[in-house]
Parts: sequence; C-alpha cells; structure tokens
Amino acid sequence: MHYGADYNPEQWPEEIWPDDVARMREAGVTMVSLGIFSWARIQPREGEFDFAWLDRVIDLLHEGGIAVDLATATASPPPWASAAYPELLPQDENGSVYWPGSRQQFAPSSPVYRRLAGELVTAIAARYAQHPAVVMWHVNNEYGCHLNMDYSDAARDAFRRWLADRYGDIDALNVAWGTNFWAQRYQAFDEVFPPRKAPYSLNPGQVLDYHRFTSDMLLECYLMERDLIRAAGATQPITTNFMGAFKPANYEQWAPHLDLISDDCYPDPNDPESFRAAAFQRDLVRSFKPDVPWYLMEQATNALNWRPSNAPKAPGQMAALSAQAIGRGADGILFFQWRQSRAGAEKFHSAMLPHAGTDTRTWREVTALGADLAKLPQLPVGGRDARVAIVFDWENWWAVEASDHPMNGLDYVAVVQRWYRALHRRHVQVDLVPAARVDDRYALVIAPLLGLVREEDAAALTSFVGGGGHLLAGPYTDVVDEADRFRVGGFLTQLGEAFGVRLEDFGALVAPDAPSSTPGEREARFGGAAIIESVGTLLAEEIHVTDAAVEASFIGGRRDGDPALTVRRTGDGTARYLATVPDERGVQAVVDHVLADAGVEPVVAGLPEHIEAARRGSLLTLVNHGGAAAEPVEVPVTGTDAITGETVERVRLGAYDWAFVLSADEGR
Repeated sequence: MHYGADYNPEQWPEEIWPDDVARMREAGVTMVSLGIFSWARIQPREGEFDFAWLDRVIDLLHEGGIAVDLATATASPPPWASAAYPELLPQDENGSVYWPGSRQQFAPSSPVYRRLAGELVTAIAARYAQHPAVVMWHVNNEYGCHLNMDYSDAARDAFRRWLADRYGDIDALNVAWGTNFWAQRYQAFDEVFPPRKAPYSLNPGQVLDYHRFTSDMLLECYLMERDLIRAAGATQPITTNFMGAFKPANYEQWAPHLDLISDDCYPDPNDPESFRAAAFQRDLVRSFKPDVPWYLMEQATNALNWRPSNAPKAPGQMAALSAQAIGRGADGILFFQWRQSRAGAEKFHSAMLPHAGTDTRTWREVTALGADLAKLPQLPVGGRDARVAIVFDWENWWAVEASDHPMNGLDYVAVVQRWYRALHRRHVQVDLVPAARVDDRYALVIAPLLGLVREEDAAALTSFVGGGGHLLAGPYTDVVDEADRFRVGGFLTQLGEAFGVRLEDFGALVAPDAPSSTPGEREARFGGAAIIESVGTLLAEEIHVTDAAVEASFIGGRRDGDPALTVRRTGDGTARYLATVPDERGVQAVVDHVLADAGVEPVVAGLPEHIEAARRGSLLTLVNHGGAAAEPVEVPVTGTDAITGETVERVRLGAYDWAFVLSADEGR
C-alpha cells in the first residue's frame, strides 16, 4: 500500500529538502510523485537541461527509503516555449488564444508541442529509466483538465487528418454527418473545420466526432510519451492520472494503455452526500481494469482553494475517504501535495505538511493514517465482486448531452449517479461499464439514458437477457446509432424486441430548474402494484406494449393510464423499460423492486444509509460517514481486523470511523 503525495521541491530552497524527507518518514510516506510541473526548472531554455537538482532530490528520497513516481513534466510548458513558438498555444471556439500564465497552455495536436514534449521526455527517461528509486512513471497530468477542447489551426489540420483516417473518403463523411441538411455537403476534407463558433446549431455528427477527436488527440500525447519511456529501457509501470467521470477524455478507451489506473478525487465537505459521489468515482475507475489495483493519486488532506466555498474536512473524514478508496480497490493513497505552497494559485490548497507545521490536526491525521496503512497485509485485488452494473458510456454521454433534443440540458452523469446513489444506500456493490462489457457475471444491469446504441452494445445486452440476466433501461434508450443518426424504423430498433415495447414519443416535461411560472407538465406520477406512487421527471414517454406486461402506469397528466414501467420475461431473463426519469425517491422504489426480483443481496444487510460497506475479495470495508451528529453503530461481522490482526465479531463505528475486516468467506 503506497502512501504519499505530489512533491514539488523546486518550490523550496535546497536546505529544506532533507527535512522534507525526514518528515515524510515520520508520516509513513512510501512514494511521492515528483516533477509534475518541473518543465521550466528541468529545461530552462530550448536544448539545455538541468538535471543536477533533480538528481539530488531523487537520491535524497532513495536514501530515505522513499520511492519515486517520476513525472514527465509536460503538463505545463515553460514561458520560453510559447514565446518562441506561439503556434503551440490553444484557442477556444471563438479563436481567442489561451495565453501563458496558468497551466496546460498547449494545443494537444500541435506538432511543435509534441516535438518539445518528446525531447523533454526522451531526456528524462534516458537519465532515470534505470534509477532504483523510480518505481513508476507519471505521464503529463490530468490531461484536458482546464483545456477541454482546442479549436486552433493545429487542431483544424489534425482533425482533417483524423477524419480522413476514420472515413476514408469524403462521401462517407457526408453520409455519416447527413450534410445534405442545410447545404453542408463537403467536396474535400480540406473544407472541414472544427465546430467553431457558428450562427446557430452545429452539425451533431460533427460535434460528436470532435469529442472523439479531442479524446484521441490527448491519448496520442500520452501514447507518444509512454512509447518514449519504454524506448529508453524503462520497465516500471506507466500511468497518467484520471479524474473520474471526466467528459472530454474517453477513459474507457484509454484504460488498456495504462499499466495501472490512477485517479484524482476531491469530494466536497460542504455536501453531506459527497461520499456517495466519491464511491461512484472509485467504482468507475476500478471498473476500467478490474483485475489490477488502482491508485488514488490525488486527494486533499483538508480544505481546497478552487470551489466557491472551501470547507475543511471534518476530523477523521480524510482517513474515512481514504479507507473508502482502499475498500473499492485502491493500492495507493496519495495527496496533492506534500508541503503546502507559499505562493501561486494553489497556496490555500491543503497539504500533508501544512503551513502551520506539525502541531496541527492535519499532520496528526496524516501520520496516524500512514501508521495504519503500514500495518496492512497485501490485499486481494477484489475487482470482481459486484453483481450489479450500471451502463456508463462516454460516446453515449456526448450524444445525450448534445443540443436540439426533446429535452435539452440533460445531465447524463447526474442521472447515472441518481441510480448509483440508490444502490449505494442499499449497500449493493456496483460496477460501471459500457454496454459492450456487460456479461453473465452480473445479475442486474441498469442502463440510464442509453440513447446511442452500437450494434455490439445491443448484442451484449440482448445476450445478457437471453442468458438469464435482469436488465432495466430508462427512457431515451436506443435512439441513434454511433454517428448520432436515426436508424430506419424509428426508435428502439435494436432493443425493442427484448423489451417488448415500441416508443412513439419522448414526452418532454418542463425541466425541474425552469422558472415556476413556466407552463406545462413538470412531473409525471407513476405507480403500480409493485411500485409505490413515484414522481418522474424530464421525460414521460409514450410507449406501446407489444410483448410485455405493465408493472406501473402514469397517473394523471397527458400520459394518464399509459405504461410507465414494463417487464418482459423470456426464460430466466427479464427486460424492463422505464419511460421516465424518477426523482430520488422514485429511483429508490424502482431499485428496491428490481433488486428483489434479481435476487441481489447487500454486501451487509441491515445497515443505516450513512454506513458504507464494500467487498474486495476477502476484505470487507465498513465506513461511518454520518458525522458527529450520528449515533455510533455496531455492525455484527466476523473475521480478522486487517490492521491489528485481532479476531472480531462486531465492529463499533463512531463518526468517520472505519474498519477493514478479512474473512475466509469472500461472500457476495
């Protein structure tokens, strides 16, 4: 179990470095991420490298028994780079330049940026590939975090090449994008531009492809650096830090290229339910490579600096969230950063070693957690314990949130997380996977807003139901193909037979955040014998049963009496279609119904909602997120305390207490 933080020694005079290493040892630090924003210090000018200071830092860490996750430093080009090569700077959709003075001021598709970054990586890898302190490589940092999309001329040229590779000829592109609409038909790829600022709505196929292109350009940058590191003879694992459900980069496609997944996660202490959002993010990143442990590469020890209000974490909350990550598959717990900065944009961001020093609650909690983690045995990988999956798909996300839809402004992640929260409250373990990765390891699969369905997606879901699985799909399912076009035959052309329903109209409702004076139906009530009366939002679709039973109907409004929830059983398989997006209470009612029907049991039964339970093979993790106002809870559980080695029969959890219990029976 690695424990540590980003370490930025270039921010401090050299005489502080030995003290840093001594304090790291005191805190139980085993690894630091080094050099993430060091380009300007490593390469003060083009063609000139200064590694002497970095040599001293790495040697000090190695002598202190602290391993290095060595970064390639390419996330923030130095001022000399853009001064000499302004063409590497990115632009927004209006053509405005993103200037230096912050970070990530580079166009990912810029040949100049890639050349300069490649020269830097080549030099770093050649020098440190064989250094015994280096146990992992950290490529760039949070790709696309601040610069979501680039519309520069470099992007224009790269987009045209990307389209030519994807479609082969311009006629195929015209078909995919439907360019006969609005006289958009192209005669050559050189006529195509990025979806820059335009008078009105942009071509949806073009916008969808630009999302794909953006993710691919960022991935190409990662692959270039990875390959240069390998060419230098490095054999250590290589990673780059993800950011959970981050829209611009299709991490599902990236994951096979990473030796291990690493993730940055910053739940908001102002939100008492943020621990569920954090759990969602852990389960998402674990699901990318379920047979490989992942690393929590960044979190905060206490308060942040970049939200409107940056509340501190409550006493014990930092350790509780760290335990949550371990319970959901993490083998590394790291922070941003080691020593709190004295200057710069993130000087108010907390760190392992605060400005106030070691006589602080933060330091005491940091050292206590380090001591506990040092006692852990090697833990099981535990990536195959979930019997429930939620379908999460980047290309579908891009398509669902596009403009000019029956309900504009849909928040795909918010809807997915609503279903996740309901399962989390019931202490059910969840994987988040694309439809094509659904298989018979799951008993229940939930697919919210699966509007874009590829043939392989439909085949996997149909096979899942045919094999005895339980599938629940929400509204706006199976609407378009991979090019964001309607298929011949309308909607539900791929999955309608499995559900036994036909979709005629989407029935858009008034958005929940619309002004109260807005006329129209704001909600759609539904209920039935198996479902308590609940409230639907966003959509109230007009569906027609062709080969299914109705489990719940709409009550009142324009859809009064029409089917709201249907079920079709074929052999041991079950396919349900829900024609609305329930509110929080309604989702919980539907989840309770489908869990019971699928025979899915919680990780631990009978727990309050603020107690979290997660299974990682033989490791059971319990965390009390209830805070100081909640009463302590005793959980009957038999096994061995993973930290103390003592036999336990029950665990008592006060505010932000947590426990790791190992048992011989892995259970479900």
